[in-house]
Amino acid sequence: MAQLNMVAAINKALDEALKQDDRVVLLGQDIGKDEGVFRVTADLLKRYGENRVIDTPLAEGAILGGAIGMAIYGLIPVAEMQFSGFFYQAFHQVEQHLSRFRNRTRGRFSMPVIVRMPYGGGIRAVEHHSESREAYYAHTPGLQMVIPSGPRNARALLLECIANPDPVIFFEPKLLYRAFREEVPDEPERMPLGKAQVVRQGTDITLISYGATMRVALEAADDLADSDGTSIEVVDLLTVSPMDTETIVNSVSKTGRAMVIHEGPRNCGVGAEVVARIVENCLMHLHAPVRRVTGFDVQFPYFARERAYMINAERIAHAAREVMAF
Repeated sequence: MAQLNMVAAINKALDEALKQDDRVVLLGQDIGKDEGVFRVTADLLKRYGENRVIDTPLAEGAILGGAIGMAIYGLIPVAEMQFSGFFYQAFHQVEQHLSRFRNRTRGRFSMPVIVRMPYGGGIRAVEHHSESREAYYAHTPGLQMVIPSGPRNARALLLECIANPDPVIFFEPKLLYRAFREEVPDEPERMPLGKAQVVRQGTDITLISYGATMRVALEAADDLADSDGTSIEVVDLLTVSPMDTETIVNSVSKTGRAMVIHEGPRNCGVGAEVVARIVENCLMHLHAPVRRVTGFDVQFPYFARERAYMINAERIAHAAREVMAF
């Protein structure tokens, strides 16, 4: 198996999908000749031509509108938005058409559109380039919201999304694009949507996270195990919507304590939904209140103050110790 970073793993998935199914097309700003701002689409124009790797104008509404039309006519479009903060210009297409078309046509038409976009902070970007607004899409009926946390699951989840008949918002944590490498199988591999993973077994407390904050959650778990002897279980959501309640509840019922970690703002964030499901399904197993470690309810700061906003292992470990001491 090759050692790949997330950029290479996503590129591999796109290459495999284009090769396997002639209906798959890519579209987005600068994804062809310039190979994307992060080079995720490197070499794909050369391999598949301009009819399948399509450079578009700088117009997010047109990109998504075009993808919706392609899907209606039987194609499987994978649209790239250069940054998630630019996608608001297409939100009317998301709410009024993408998320509703299967229901509107009473199942006559599916909407196999995948919208890829980098999200999150940590790369010292300017305004509108660092937001974590996954709650918008998780809250919208008719959409699936997928957020990988590493190269292998990014490749496997993206292939599953492309094979799925319904629309998917696919957030890629750009902080992790080239942060590390891991083994990715040579043969195509898919992971089911709507299924979380227990990535570390433990008995004392459950940490639940996704995307870029998975790395700091695992770092905090190692620190707590080494310094305090705490046995930490870590759950990677992978799919924010539909959310895997069963895996969350089974883990928290075992440990009796839970924390949710995400980079997006605290108010009405994904963590609030996770806490609600824990309380609804395993309240009597809890030994302490469920804790959230999240971004702050402010606009993401400019890069000079970025590190103060970002979640680190020390902040998670501090909160975990408070939960353990309750």
